[in-house]
Amino acid sequence: MSYGLAKARYTSDAAETVPPSRLLTMLYDRLVSDLLLAEEAMQHGRHQVTGERLGSAQAILLELHASLDVSAWPGGEALDQLYLWIIAELMRARMAGDPTKVAECRRLVEPLRDAWHEAVSALPATPIPAVAAATAPTAALR
Repeated sequence: MSYGLAKARYTSDAAETVPPSRLLTMLYDRLVSDLLLAEEAMQHGRHQVTGERLGSAQAILLELHASLDVSAWPGGEALDQLYLWIIAELMRARMAGDPTKVAECRRLVEPLRDAWHEAVSALPATPIPAVAAATAPTAALR
């Protein structure tokens, strides 16, 4: 198996075994990172990197939008609309080559990321089920 395929499989397997709350914080961390990298790339005229990072950020925002249950809490609809607005704003930023628009989007996302991290850290720890714990060492050897 090539390194690229092994890395992709590891990433896929890791995402499947992460609790949903942790996956959410990981997505937000990646979103902030992508926006920061896109902003820097745009400032230095690195169009390919800009496109890749903005594309990744928009894909994450689309995933957050698709997985959001707007009926679960009163602010759900507003958060959903914010995701869609940021996606559109990132498209405008790319077309205009405007890193300040990307920075503005990042500054909107960072407090959300921080809030989700705080919410997840307040959750009780979930123990590993006995069956998974018993098979974990052998699964790691495969």
